[in-house]
Amino acid sequence: MAYLGQESPLRDTLDKEIRARPYIALNMPERISHIAVISGEHGDEEERAHLSALCEKYDVAAPIAGSNHFIGEMGAFRLRWERHTEFSTYTFFRAEACEEPFVHPVIEFVPQEWLEAIPGEVINAVHLELEAKDAPVRSEIELARYFEGNTYLGCNVGGAVAQVWTDMRVHQDRFMRVLMRNISMSPMQAGRYVQRVLEIETYRLMALLGLPMAREASPRIRLVDVKLAEIAGRMVEQGEEYDDGPLLEELSVLAAEIEAVSAANSYRFGATKAYYSIVQQRLAELREERLQGLPTLTETVERRMAPAMKTCEHTGLRQEALSQRVSRVTSLLRARVEVELEKQNQEVLKAMNKRAELQLRLQETVEGLSVVAISYYLIGLLGYGVKGVKALGLPVNPELVTGIAIPLVAVVLWMALRKAKKVLLRTTD
Repeated sequence: MAYLGQESPLRDTLDKEIRARPYIALNMPERISHIAVISGEHGDEEERAHLSALCEKYDVAAPIAGSNHFIGEMGAFRLRWERHTEFSTYTFFRAEACEEPFVHPVIEFVPQEWLEAIPGEVINAVHLELEAKDAPVRSEIELARYFEGNTYLGCNVGGAVAQVWTDMRVHQDRFMRVLMRNISMSPMQAGRYVQRVLEIETYRLMALLGLPMAREASPRIRLVDVKLAEIAGRMVEQGEEYDDGPLLEELSVLAAEIEAVSAANSYRFGATKAYYSIVQQRLAELREERLQGLPTLTETVERRMAPAMKTCEHTGLRQEALSQRVSRVTSLLRARVEVELEKQNQEVLKAMNKRAELQLRLQETVEGLSVVAISYYLIGLLGYGVKGVKALGLPVNPELVTGIAIPLVAVVLWMALRKAKKVLLRTTD
């Protein structure tokens, strides 16, 4: 065997994914009950433990650890369990003909206490009756009775290899009803079309989970929108004396509000879009053909789901756009606050420059006074010296010498101070 080098640890897992949920071959007639439960993204271990309890009761090998799919023969029925990202499905099969559809569903053979203890919350439950091709043709009166007088839809599927009827309503037993009649399906075809029909119902309801959240979020988004418009208007109309601090604080509150709404809804709206895409894909795979006088499954699902999906999409776009608007207004206000701070800083610098100029002038005044004071003392000392020389008998006129020395001493002293000042400035630079 050739060596391939280092393999990804996910290779086997990814390779098995394409075969993770095989179709079940159905030998018609078949009675089917399908339950979908929301158990969250971390409910798989609890579900496998619950399945293991049922397997132990019927002496069947339990699902292996980490598995997301299980099929087991439980005596009176077969069970198929599938684990998805946030929900799981339990489908029960029993190969048995029935004279009256939906009267004795296969769910009656499943232990009631085990059903009641299934982890999670039921989001979908369907009884599907798959009739053989030699079953008697159902009249309109019979179909109306099976669906308790509700308006029902019907269509050919798979190029008219089977016919499907349903009213898409939850009946008194809390199950929806689907009647499928075989015309020319093989067992594998029957398994595929049954699974597609059941998946359409489950994914349809999972997609609609985003609608209540969109309705709840719309008033909050509208309130933030109104407040943002009000703040923007106040920014335009305010005078020079207006303080931007309160506006910035209000914008911070709005930003937190819209981010809270977005964080609560973004995952669900993304899941809604993905589930709706799966519904549309499964509908396309049915290859429906109209039965005379009846709406098809595709047009009924699209008519009922499209407005809800548009609402979710529009709400998601609104909250995203509003978040961007809040960010833009906040950035604008922050920029204006920074400009105001720059103006204040400039005013402070001007005041500092003015004070420095005053200090310089005061210093120059003090320097002039210092020259006068020092000159006064130096001339006084000189006068005492000249008088001493005169006392020694030398012909010196103290008043003349003092008068001549005054300008000389003042000039020399002033020049000496200027030179010392220049040297000091050079050393500080």
